[in-house]
Amino acid sequence: MSARLAAKLLPTLEPEDLRVLLAVEVGTRNHEFVPQERVCFLSRLPEKAVSYRLERLHALKLINRWSGAYVGYAPTTAGFDCLALNALVRAEILEALGRALGVGKEADVYEALTPDGERVAVKFHRLGRTSFRQTRRLRGYTPTDVYVAWHWRSRAAAKREFEALSLAYARGVAVPRPIRRNRHVVVMGMIEGAELVEYRDLPEPEETLLRVLENLRRAYVDAGIIHADLSEFNVILEPDGEILIIDWPQYVDKSHPNAEQLLRRDVRNIVRFFRRRYGISVDVDEALAYVKGLTSTLSI
Repeated sequence: MSARLAAKLLPTLEPEDLRVLLAVEVGTRNHEFVPQERVCFLSRLPEKAVSYRLERLHALKLINRWSGAYVGYAPTTAGFDCLALNALVRAEILEALGRALGVGKEADVYEALTPDGERVAVKFHRLGRTSFRQTRRLRGYTPTDVYVAWHWRSRAAAKREFEALSLAYARGVAVPRPIRRNRHVVVMGMIEGAELVEYRDLPEPEETLLRVLENLRRAYVDAGIIHADLSEFNVILEPDGEILIIDWPQYVDKSHPNAEQLLRRDVRNIVRFFRRRYGISVDVDEALAYVKGLTSTLSI
């Protein structure tokens, strides 16, 4: 996996390697593949030094080379990961990358250690795993009328998620604690447990459903946000029975034109899951009214 490759290679990279890799990244704002002369300009290094570093980075699989009307370069996924990890290490946020906690269609999550020995979760957004059309159609926060490198789309997703976690966590919503974001990577409090969909039997399913709806209510009423992509796949049940609601890059403000529709869908998805899996019957409209703060209690 690219994050593991990046973590392995990062200690071997010299300052000039990182300087050229950063120049290639910056150049992708305007080029799909960045010409070498542009890399020289952005890195402020002599052409001979840039040529050597580009060859070295290419051999390490941190950049791709394209030959056509000109020769150009673009970071690989591992190259982007290297830049993000380097920034987080320099900021004394991360010390070491550990085991994978989960690999999905649009993100990889790893356990990591901080310099103080705290276990944290590190999420690498990977929007490039879906097609360009699908990503544009589903992700309203990414531009649709100009070329944007996959990294910049993943970066936008990470920024959105960090914003949502910050808003929600500050209002007491059961979400991972946001720690730091750099590029397409979000560092957050440790995620332990499993997704609701993984559990075939819960000791108190009614209580778990109520916890989920209570936190949706807190997010909506107190933080003013809606998850907008909630299902049994992004609610984590922790070993102590508490929950964490994860995966927030599609969140919307409750003033969004489609807020009612998106909130209803979130509530419906959770209510239907508990009805299907555990036979718990809750009216979607009643649950929605509770989440919106229109009623003070909900009978389950």
